[in-house]
Amino acid sequence: MTDFASFESYNSTPRLASLALSPDGTRLVTVVSSLAPDGKTWQGALWEVDPTGERDATRLTYSTKSDAAPVFAPDGSLLFLSKRPDPLTKPDEAKDKTALWRLPVRGEAAEVLRPGGGVGQVRVAGETLLLTSYAHRLVEFGGEDDAKRKAREDAGVTAILHESYPIRYWDSDLGPSYPRLFSVPLDRPAAEHVTALSDDSESRLSDEDIALSPDGRWAVHGYAVDVSAAYGRRTELRLVATDGSSSRVIASEEGFSFFDAAFTHDSSAVIAIRFRESTADAPYRSSLVRIDLADDSITPLAPDFQEEPAHPVVSPDSSAVFFVASHLGHQPVWRLDLATGEVTKLTLSGYYSDVVVSPDGETLYALRNSVDHPPQPVRFASTGADQDPARLPAPGALTSVPGTLTEVSTVVADGRTVRAWLVLPDGASADSPAPLLLWVHGGPVMSWNGWTWRWNPWLMAARGYAVLLPDPALSTGYGPDFIAAGWGRWGAEPYTDLMAITDVTVERPEIDGSRTAAMGGSFGGYMANWIATQTDRFRAIVTHASLWHLDAFSGATDDSYFWMREMGDPITRPERVLANSPHLRVADIKTPMLVIHGDKDYRVPIGEGQRLYFDLVRHGITAKYLYFPTENHWILTPGNSRVWYETVWAFLAEHVLDQEWERPELL
Repeated sequence: MTDFASFESYNSTPRLASLALSPDGTRLVTVVSSLAPDGKTWQGALWEVDPTGERDATRLTYSTKSDAAPVFAPDGSLLFLSKRPDPLTKPDEAKDKTALWRLPVRGEAAEVLRPGGGVGQVRVAGETLLLTSYAHRLVEFGGEDDAKRKAREDAGVTAILHESYPIRYWDSDLGPSYPRLFSVPLDRPAAEHVTALSDDSESRLSDEDIALSPDGRWAVHGYAVDVSAAYGRRTELRLVATDGSSSRVIASEEGFSFFDAAFTHDSSAVIAIRFRESTADAPYRSSLVRIDLADDSITPLAPDFQEEPAHPVVSPDSSAVFFVASHLGHQPVWRLDLATGEVTKLTLSGYYSDVVVSPDGETLYALRNSVDHPPQPVRFASTGADQDPARLPAPGALTSVPGTLTEVSTVVADGRTVRAWLVLPDGASADSPAPLLLWVHGGPVMSWNGWTWRWNPWLMAARGYAVLLPDPALSTGYGPDFIAAGWGRWGAEPYTDLMAITDVTVERPEIDGSRTAAMGGSFGGYMANWIATQTDRFRAIVTHASLWHLDAFSGATDDSYFWMREMGDPITRPERVLANSPHLRVADIKTPMLVIHGDKDYRVPIGEGQRLYFDLVRHGITAKYLYFPTENHWILTPGNSRVWYETVWAFLAEHVLDQEWERPELL
């Protein structure tokens, strides 16, 4: 049982990710991450879940290194990725690279392939193993790449020469090695049998966006192509024979990118996401398409569907496509009938991911989570609307949370309905109203629609706070017009929506409207900063990984083109940057602020946090700065995560609860 009043108990709760189903449909495998014995990392292990729900889950692998990304081979053996050392090699020969391992139906796991650049993604079908690995430019994969890797290491060289953009991604420096796509016979998985399926390029192959046909003869991968110096890149899809004999572009269209490809089961077509790239006038938009491989014709699917589909999965008879999409504070699984075009929402509530379909097409399995429960494996039928799936026994299930979850909503000036989740702590009542935390989600084009380990409201509820989780303009799950309402207007409708839903919430008798705070991370951090410049209604503001100086941010973030398509070039079209940049309004801030930032954050670079803190200090605003030299956009290590929460609790206790400041003991 997880005790949310104890961070150690919370941190020790097992965390599930990934789901794989065996070819015969009798075995279901997930990854369960648990706190390592030293408490400094999480370690992933493979667990088998009973698809019938009759037996408890059983652990399959043990390693001091994490095991991840399970994929079943046609013979029922289980492939997975791990940095664990191979016991058959000498200790000094073991490389700390991600290797491909194979666990037979009976017996022990054995290493299959450990290239110098590690293994990134794996797909398997027929007699073909498809994988990505990293290699240096201008050298052959294998021996030449290994030699260059060693030469750089021996010379102490870490420099990277870039000749294209981007150069970073979230928390990773791109280069000096880049992903390439390879195939290898499943019965001869050795370096000498590897066939290269993509070219030697800088940051053009999408490492995660690969698909393998059911017969193992064809692969599809995403590939970035240059558009212009002002626009950047878009992504096309390429079809390549896994024996390396042919390759061609199957989806390339001006103003659009394509990704999330999935083959039909006769390998005659590909279902994919067609992504309309954003412009200053219109947000990006996702839709489903079918690409027929006979003539590469592209046919829109479910053109009237109002939400943002993702991660399509094709039924075994290719009659239907299953996908997920945000909807009214949830992320259901949907079914598209390819014959009639009818779309059915299969699940009633919750956030679903990792959808897999049984061999007979009758049953779906997925990981389901919700705002009040972490991911757990579930089973439900492939037809039938608004189902409540059967939960399957697995580690990490919660018996309770320290409060209740409800919804609030309000109609704003332009007629839109803005809704939010409201977490009420145990004991909150008219006689004992709770202080309120307004917690703004990141994105910004996303939603509070599921469980989060990083921004967990129940840790706040255990300390007596009510937590408001709103979906303002720009949020997904409410149709394209809801996103458009805040496009390029971050300081306008998103802000007024947040204030409107807060106004409604503080009227509730269980809420103490005189004790409120606002907080958020990423876009939520931007909104926290903007709120600070617009009102003094909150007693404290916590801002994490936040945008502050939008001009400086425009060129320093890891994907400047994506940002500028919405907000404009700050030199040639500065209007939106000036209208929405909170740094220009720092003199209006009166609320105490806690600034938090990680140095390895490339999405919102560290300069944003440093400039924000300096601007607050030089204007005499009460402020503290919690700095993480080794963390990124998120705070991922157990120890630093604990310190993050302890500092936030102490800051809020001082300013919202009128308690003495208590510095966390490890700071």
